[in-house]
This record gives sequence, structure tokens and C-alpha cells, in this order.
Amino acid sequence: MILKNLNLVIITGLSGAGKTQALQSLEDMGFFCVDNLPPSLLEKFVELCSQSQGKISKAAVVCDLRGGEFFSSLNQALLDLAKSGFRYEILFLEASDEVLVNRYKESRRRHPVSPQGNVLEGIRLEREQLTELRGSAHKIIDSSDLTSPQMKSKIRELFGKDNDPARMSVSIVSFGFKYGIPLDADMIIDVRFLPNPYYVDELKPMNGKHPKIKDYVLSNQTTQEFMEKFLMMLDFVLPHYLNEGKSHLVIGIGCTGGQHRSVAITEKTAEFLRTKKYFCTVSHRDID
Repeated sequence: MILKNLNLVIITGLSGAGKTQALQSLEDMGFFCVDNLPPSLLEKFVELCSQSQGKISKAAVVCDLRGGEFFSSLNQALLDLAKSGFRYEILFLEASDEVLVNRYKESRRRHPVSPQGNVLEGIRLEREQLTELRGSAHKIIDSSDLTSPQMKSKIRELFGKDNDPARMSVSIVSFGFKYGIPLDADMIIDVRFLPNPYYVDELKPMNGKHPKIKDYVLSNQTTQEFMEKFLMMLDFVLPHYLNEGKSHLVIGIGCTGGQHRSVAITEKTAEFLRTKKYFCTVSHRDID
């Protein structure tokens, strides 16, 4: 069964204008992405995505002049998509001649339209060849003055939603300091100053998921003051991480053994972040 509600973005534009970065930004937002797809395969690609039984609901492809003679068939491929009832958006990337020349000098790569000639000549020829396609674009980004984080922010602005969980994902891992800190953590929070259920005979065999452990840890006055300040800090810093282009953040929350306090705090933190519409995953590394 073919479902035709696929959210498809076709990225094209000038070489060196940031198409790969745009594709990577969409991939971070949960899009299924393919680079340098020949236009003749576009309809087949869309059909396969639409037959994924909802596993692929949004996809992005880059089609550009690197495809050589294949690229000339893009207009026909787009007409075929429309006739078949598939919807799509064209994102066109461009930049000034001066910026593109400098980028090619820095990368020391040849221009695909003028592999044996002058870079500026290739840029101008490519711009001329893409004039009609630019006129058909639904969205255009001039990347001349955009930094990498600004480009990501622009992509999120155009193709994301304020309440889209894919806008940023947060992984929270509880751990025990006695076993070492998680190597991939961006932020480490030490909660060993909180009351330790380990020293309560009744609570020692349980872990931080048990209601009695949660109550013991979270009902403490010190814990409540800490959580208020900690969650307020996260509420402040996460949007700034996002603005800097970070799409995934790993927070490590540690206690001595990684079974009681860190687990309870991790669960409470994840609960808070989900209310803020962040896509949040939880793992308890040392709970066993």
C-alpha cells in the first residue's frame, strides 16, 4: 500500500552553497536522507519510503549538477511526482560568487561544472543552468553570511515545528562514579551529596525506579531545592545548545553506585524534559 503523505524535501542549488550541511541538519531532525540521488530514481525512492508502513514519514534528497547528464531529467521527475499525487518542497541553496570562490579555494576541490577550468566560470555557468529551477523553489537560503550553527537554525526554522520532539534529543544516563563516568557525556551532574538509601536496610535491595526509593530521595528538602535549580538550569541552557546547532545532548547523572539516587534523579529529570517537548531517552548504566 502506497501512502502519499510523505514529507519530502528536495535539496538543490549551487555547488558549495551548503547542500550537504542542509541535508545533515534535516537528518538530525529525523529525516531519512540520501545525497546525490539521480532524478530518474526519485519517484521509485518516494514509493519505497511511502511503502514503509509509517516508518519513514519524512525524507530529504540532494539532486544537483554532480549528477551530470542525469540532472537534466529532474524537471520531468518532478512532473511525474506531481502527477502521481506525491507532494514535495524544493529547497534551493545559493551564495554570492565571492563566497563560493573562497570556499572552493579553502576546500581545494574542482568545480563540477568546470572541472578543468576557472572556478568562477563554473559558478556562473552553474547559476545560469539553475535559473529555472530556482524559480520553481519553494524555499531559498542564501548561505553567504551564515555560520554552521546559523544554517542549522535556519533549517529548523523552515522545516521544524516548535513542538516537534526532533528539534533536540536528550539522552540521560544514570551511573556510578565507582565504575567511571560515561565517556560520551556532554554534562556530568554529581548527586552524591543527597541522602543515600543504600544505608537504609529496607531500601538497600531496591533501585531508584522503586516508588519507595523515589519518595526517599525526592521528598528530601535538599533534593527539592537541588531539583528546582537544576531543572531551571536545563530549561535555560538547552535552547542555547539548540541555537548553537547541537541536536543531541548527553547528560550523565551519577551517584556512588549508580543504583539509587542517580536513577531516581534521572527519571525525574526525563519527566520534566518531556513536558518541555524534548525527545528524551533514559538509560541506567549501572543499575544492575
